[in-house]
Amino acid sequence: MNIPFLDYWRKRHGASRGTAVLVGSGPALGAGEATGPAAAGPVAELLAECELLRAHAAGEGVELDDSPASLEALDQLAPKWRDDEETALRLGNDAGLYLGTVVVRTVPGAVWEIWPNGLPVVRLASGREIDVVTAGRAWAADGAPELCHVYAEAAES
Repeated sequence: MNIPFLDYWRKRHGASRGTAVLVGSGPALGAGEATGPAAAGPVAELLAECELLRAHAAGEGVELDDSPASLEALDQLAPKWRDDEETALRLGNDAGLYLGTVVVRTVPGAVWEIWPNGLPVVRLASGREIDVVTAGRAWAADGAPELCHVYAEAAES
């Protein structure tokens, strides 16, 4: 789609650089509010979509089944996406959300938490919070930290 004012805006401001979740008309699921059913319901399902990552992985023969083993398989992919900054950024966001999905679904007590600024993080039973989107973007850009290592640290907490 050709929208001239967006092209002009992007030249001045650059591409978007993150993921934010806005829920409802009031405050987002803020500190301490993401532990109820809302965090495990529609918001969690939305965060788990990761369409670009799932499509890229499927094209490389990797099945993303929300398991820790799938994180190891992602870590083994050749980083062909690094040639395109926007694709790397979007793939990194998806990788972070997928990492968070795996942690929430497999680590007891882990839940999605939405900070007041809209950033989705994973809060572990210990109270430690993991900024999975930043970890995913670093993985897509540099390959480090590996997704399976971030998961292992979360599982130990």
